[in-house]
Parts: sequence; C-alpha cells; structure tokens
Amino acid sequence: MRARRVRKLEPGEPLADNAARIVRVRLDEMRSFAPRALEPDRHRDQHDMRIAAKRLRYVLETTEFCFGRSGEVARRRARDLQEILGDLHDCDVMLPRVDGHLAELRDADAAAVRKRAGDSTDLDPALAARAAHRTSYRGLEILMVYLQARRRLLFDRFRSFWIEHERAGTWDRLERAMERRLQDARERRRAAKRAEKAKRALEAAEREEREAASRAASAAAELEAARELASREAARPETGRGTRLPEPPAAR
Repeated sequence: MRARRVRKLEPGEPLADNAARIVRVRLDEMRSFAPRALEPDRHRDQHDMRIAAKRLRYVLETTEFCFGRSGEVARRRARDLQEILGDLHDCDVMLPRVDGHLAELRDADAAAVRKRAGDSTDLDPALAARAAHRTSYRGLEILMVYLQARRRLLFDRFRSFWIEHERAGTWDRLERAMERRLQDARERRRAAKRAEKAKRALEAAEREEREAASRAASAAAELEAARELASREAARPETGRGTRLPEPPAAR
C-alpha cells in the first residue's frame, strides 16, 4: 500500500507544525480502513490497516512530545493495533501455505497409490491406508484448525480493540491536539501576513513622504528663484523703458 502524500510541509516552520500535518494524514489513512477491515473476510484491508498503523506509530515515536499526553497514548495504541493485526496477518499467510502443503502430500500419495495399483481394474482401499504421508495429514489438519480458530479469536480481539478506543476517543484526542497546533500555525501565518502587509504599507508611506518632501523642496527652490528674478526686474532703472524719442525739427 502506497502512503498518502503529505502536503504543505515547510522546512522553515517549527517541527511541531510539520509533525501535525504528517500525523493528521497518517491517522486519517489508518482510520479510513476501519469500515471494511471490521468485516471478518476483508484480509487485504486488515493488512493495509496494519501498515497504516505502523506508519502512524513510527511518526509518533519521534514527534509524540509535540502533542502531549494524547500523542503518547495514540502511539501506544497504534503499536498494539499493529501487533494484533500482525498476528492476524500471520494466520492469513500460514493458512494457504498449510493447505497447499496438504494438497501436495495428497497429490504425491495419490500418484504413489495409483502406481502401486498397477493394471488393476479398481483400487484396493488397503493401498490408500498405506500411503506414505498418511501420518502427516492429521497433524496438518489440526494445524489448519488451530490457525482458523486463532484467526477468529484475533479478529474478535481486533474488532473489540478498535471499538473500545473509538469510544474512548483515543484517536479523536490526537486529532484535536493536531488541529489545535495547526490552528495556532494558521493564526501565526495570518499575523505574519498582516505584519508584512503593514510593513509594506509603512514603507510605501515613508517613500511617498520622502518623495513629497523632495517635491516640496524643489517647488520651494523654484519659488525662491522666481522671487529673486522678480526682485531683480523690479530694481532695474526705468530709463529706456517705453520712452518715445523727440522728432527732429523739420527742414526749412
């Protein structure tokens, strides 16, 4: 089973924030198998749930301190769940192996008995009673019964364990602890964004203020220059300014 991808991991953020994101995905992954895994014959779902519980356990072994008591309890219960489902999986692996071995022994004995029958028109039951592996069947059949009974017991134990801890809120408490941590992280990010926005606004206002001061200084300099020019023009003598010269006397 491929692990679900964990998104939005940020190397620059605190360990607890990233741990909460990982644990949340691993917990959701494990719980997603519950409806099907609680059915007796859903071997594959039970196996996948065991793997998911193992992944959750491994993450919590290094990060449980980020979530307080709820992290420690969830890590222990994930370990217990993994062990129960591991024993259940061992039965699922062994049952077909034993059954396959029995089939091989039966086939080998059938071939040997048929060979001993030779050209007979029918088979003497005494030949089968002397089959080479006849003493092995009983032990293997008893082993099959043991494995089938143990699997049923382990499945009942698994179902009771899961229902007990769902009712006790083991996984819900861990989920709430993660949500609190992630909510704090979201609040910090929002506060950081507000602070960054305010910083940019302040920088823009200061920049505008400096530009306004520069424009004011330039305007003041232009005004002063204009005043000086006007003052010089006012102080210039009036002679020659708009005076009409007298006409020369007419010739006689």
